[in-house]
Amino acid sequence: MRMMSIPVRRLGSCLIAGIALWFLSLTGGGCAQIGAPTGGPRDSLAPVLQKASPEMGKLNFSGNRITLTFDEYVEVADLQQQFLMSPTPKTNPTVSGNLRTISIKLRDSLLPNTTYTLQFGNAIKDINEGNILTDFTYVFSTGDYIDSLSLNGSVKMAETGGTDSTLMVLLYRDAPDSAVQTRKPDYSTRVKGDGSFRFKNLPGAEFKVYALKDADGGRTYNSKTEIFAFADETVDTRSGKGSVNLLAYAAEKAPAKPGSSLKAQPEKKLRYSSNQANRLQDLLTDLRLDFNNPLQNIDSTQIILADTNYNRLPGTLLTVDSTRKKITFTVNWSPDRDYVLLLGSGAFTDSAGNQLPKADTMKFKTRRVEDYGRVALRFSNLDLEKKPVIQFLIGDEIKLSAPLTSNQWTNSRFLPGEYDMRILYDRNGNGRWDPGDYSQRLQPETVVTLSQKLAIRADWDNERDISL
Repeated sequence: MRMMSIPVRRLGSCLIAGIALWFLSLTGGGCAQIGAPTGGPRDSLAPVLQKASPEMGKLNFSGNRITLTFDEYVEVADLQQQFLMSPTPKTNPTVSGNLRTISIKLRDSLLPNTTYTLQFGNAIKDINEGNILTDFTYVFSTGDYIDSLSLNGSVKMAETGGTDSTLMVLLYRDAPDSAVQTRKPDYSTRVKGDGSFRFKNLPGAEFKVYALKDADGGRTYNSKTEIFAFADETVDTRSGKGSVNLLAYAAEKAPAKPGSSLKAQPEKKLRYSSNQANRLQDLLTDLRLDFNNPLQNIDSTQIILADTNYNRLPGTLLTVDSTRKKITFTVNWSPDRDYVLLLGSGAFTDSAGNQLPKADTMKFKTRRVEDYGRVALRFSNLDLEKKPVIQFLIGDEIKLSAPLTSNQWTNSRFLPGEYDMRILYDRNGNGRWDPGDYSQRLQPETVVTLSQKLAIRADWDNERDISL
């Protein structure tokens, strides 16, 4: 048998080629693996309109379909809350998305010689990253020109001075005062986060202006529990008048949501707790006992609020709230004093006949004067004829409210903390904010939120100059 011989150079080249192929197989190399790199920066750009059919600003529009084409795949979401067409049609258009296009089918006849706006709000976004095309608006006209007048303004919550971006602003043309309660508006737009609003492409006309929190989608004011606002006078867009400022309110509080249909059963034992922290009584508040069950009977002869010598405190007022689960002791407290509350076992009887397991003695002490800060406020540009009331808040809770009878206000016992401040112009002088009444054309009482915060430190003089 004849043996084949392979030249050494050829053998070496084959060996090298084999090693190279083996290495590429391990590392995933090779020309077959070439592709687009992965990763990279996240797309943060909103979709861009590439084409509109008919074109944006179309005159003498007579069709019933509009197609919008974008530079990437898009979708439309939350149309019920975001999409608005003005003037308001009897039947809303049908809006749908498909790949890079959005189609709008008009389902109502159009008015002649009228400029229409389709406001999408934040409904349009790209599919991949969810980037929103903010406040996109499509405009067309059934006449030979586009209306170009505008109306600006703001909506503030009357009770707090804050804003609510869920409100809508409504315009009615040639309509009675009752129109806002009986039919949809001619024009509408949404309030921005800062409380501002702006209408564009309006005709020259007089409008009644309203704001509404449209919970049911009807765009009519049909419940006194709805947040509502109205302008005192009509606004003529031809006048070039400045912005329209509205004060929103709810004429009545919304009823509490119903709880379980099953009547809550009282617990088998009667227990209570107090509103004190670490057995320390605030000089500025009442002593309150909170019970786990409603009380059926209270035996005041078994309740003694006294000093450490067990002398009853004169002038003590005991009250029970409507739920019969809270008892309040109103006392003119002395600072830095020890007190005792004696409760007999039969002092309280709940609706199930339960009483306290045993007689109880609650010892506590009042705060010192040094535990409080001293406040001195000096106001400038304060309108005393409007009966101003200064309010101090932590969060949404009013901690202290006091009428202002001069440009200076002092308080020698103020609990330490950081407070927001606002001025209530108390029109009727009852010490609290009152809503408006549209049937009487009565605006709500106004509140001015102060930009300054008040940080109170114990045993410190806290002075502040406030300009309104």
